[in-house]
Amino acid sequence: MKQIFKKWTEISLILRILVGLAIGALIGIAVPQAGGIAVFGSVFVGALKGVAPVLVFLLVLSSLANANSGIGSRFKTVIILYLLGTLLASVVAVLASFIMPVNMDLVVGAGETAAPSGIGEVLMNLIKNMVTNPVSALVDANYIGILFWAVLGGTALNSLKADKTSAVIADLAEMVSITVRWIIQMAPFGVCGLVYSAVSESGLGIFTTYGKLLIVLLSSMAIVQLIFYPLIVGVFLKRNPYPLVFRCIKESGITAFFTRSSAANIPVNMTLCENLGLDRDFYSVSIPLGATINMGGAAVTITVMTMACAHTLGIHVDIPTAIFLSVLSALGACGASGVAGGSLMLIPMACSLFGIGNDIAMQAVAVGFIIGVIQDSVETAINSNTDVLFTATAEFYENLKHGRKVEF
Repeated sequence: MKQIFKKWTEISLILRILVGLAIGALIGIAVPQAGGIAVFGSVFVGALKGVAPVLVFLLVLSSLANANSGIGSRFKTVIILYLLGTLLASVVAVLASFIMPVNMDLVVGAGETAAPSGIGEVLMNLIKNMVTNPVSALVDANYIGILFWAVLGGTALNSLKADKTSAVIADLAEMVSITVRWIIQMAPFGVCGLVYSAVSESGLGIFTTYGKLLIVLLSSMAIVQLIFYPLIVGVFLKRNPYPLVFRCIKESGITAFFTRSSAANIPVNMTLCENLGLDRDFYSVSIPLGATINMGGAAVTITVMTMACAHTLGIHVDIPTAIFLSVLSALGACGASGVAGGSLMLIPMACSLFGIGNDIAMQAVAVGFIIGVIQDSVETAINSNTDVLFTATAEFYENLKHGRKVEF
């Protein structure tokens, strides 16, 4: 078995994932009733989601317990990058909605799912999640709570100079990291199952029914990912950003596209940061933080869907209101959960800016779930791969300031 596993791992992971993708798509088209294939996807995503909270808690705890001074400026830079990227994504989405206004066929009786009533409620929920019971935070994969308690615990251990305890925690963190690497090696099987589920259940019908809406959403996300984010990285690093951009898309974005969960992709991003040679003390905190507040794709979704509601109802949107919508969407996106469809539940909050009632807004949410197999996949890919992109940019930027060589 060791020899088989060794030969398996020697093949490029990206190549194996692409093969799994092709096989899953072919089976989904040819044998859509072969439901057992979907189990591979469920198991893979379940394993990533299960290990991610423990991984984040132990890595943050270990990093801070053993940390030296000197990484504070990198955290300041990466937070600026996260927030700037999310705000720019909202602005791009507003402009795209003006250029190509979209109307939706709003369906009566879409549901009565609870949604935040305003940005104040979103921010209050974030604060409440931060101080929740630490055991509950781990069980519920509440990353704000996990980060809060891990930072407190790690800082306390560091002040105690408890070297033996810190060493044990470091070993536990390494143990979980190795487990994650084993799980990631099974990604081709998981992707095969996930692609099969998407193809067999949804087919190509959503392109004809919601084609224009998808064009606006996906083109906005593509512009953000391939033009504005590289521009930000290029300004900070003063060099061609695309090798780093494409590596993040290839090694993080592809997996996130199929898992549709920023939280589930945290272990993948941790591994990519390690491969890029980044400082573990830094990325072990910045990556889970990014899964919470770096939500450019979510900001695009919230903005485009809200503008589509306004256009459908014949509501005139002026420039000042559109700018305010950009800021509101960016702030709201920072509160979007790191799970599939998290951004959709913030559409009613943004719609309230135009006086659009919750019943109409929730119909837009229902449309979002219909196109989610594509929209949410691309959104998550952007959200997650740019966690690594901005983390790497922040570290490389600090290295350049101190005259150190940077390669990616």
